[in-house]
Amino acid sequence: MEQNIRIPVDLSRAQYLVTANAGPKVADRRTGQQKVESKSGLPMWTTELTQIGANGARVIQVTTVGQSAPAVAVGQTVIPEGLEAMPWQSGTGSEARFGVAYRADDLRVAVAA
Repeated sequence: MEQNIRIPVDLSRAQYLVTANAGPKVADRRTGQQKVESKSGLPMWTTELTQIGANGARVIQVTTVGQSAPAVAVGQTVIPEGLEAMPWQSGTGSEARFGVAYRADDLRVAVAA
């Protein structure tokens, strides 16, 4: 699979609910070292969101980059600005694994109209 395919996600088709607080994206499970974005040198964070749409809901892990974790809390509805889906694959044959990673520029708390 080609690397670095980024697919913009249409935010108008779903709501996003924070279902677990943001935490460091781990680079090395043995040491617990936090992953750092190579371009900016800033730490990476993962926040669990539930994407709720017309056809049901699913849990996604969304990565953001910043000096500190996104200022969101469990139960808040957020807008994942610049949300992109990135298909990935590792290994081959019976060892093949694949999935979709999600990344957003920012998680902004939605304000009720």
